[in-house]
Amino acid sequence: MRTSTDFSPLYRSFIGFDHLASLMDKAARNEKQSSYPPYNIESLAEDKYRITMAVAGFAEEELDIESKQNNLIVTGTKATVENKSERKFLHQGIAERNFERKFQLGDHVKVVGAYMENGLLHIDLEREIPEALKPRKISINGKSLLEGEKA
Repeated sequence: MRTSTDFSPLYRSFIGFDHLASLMDKAARNEKQSSYPPYNIESLAEDKYRITMAVAGFAEEELDIESKQNNLIVTGTKATVENKSERKFLHQGIAERNFERKFQLGDHVKVVGAYMENGLLHIDLEREIPEALKPRKISINGKSLLEGEKA
């Protein structure tokens, strides 16, 4: 059974889309991430998003959020408890383990802020398209603006 996809036809056929093809190739080869902690990704508006992670048992000081090079990395480091030997669990269903969760962000997606509420970490994101990349209207002037620039 074939498990990988060959994206080389994309590289040959589409000029300037090599970034997209490499992202698809990377997603196909993506290393298996743990399913802990569980999370939701929701669209709040056209260019506004929210990631919600269930981080029960973690304090704000034990969480680290870093955004770099179109990657969002959320890390949870549980503080070591010295009297852990005194705790005797009959059932331990709440995971108190360290984690690192990575998200690939699209171009021009920026982290706006983060907050915790009821054991949930909310990370707000927004896509800010630069003015140079937004569509613009071209007016018809009636004459060429390049006519007077002959060498």
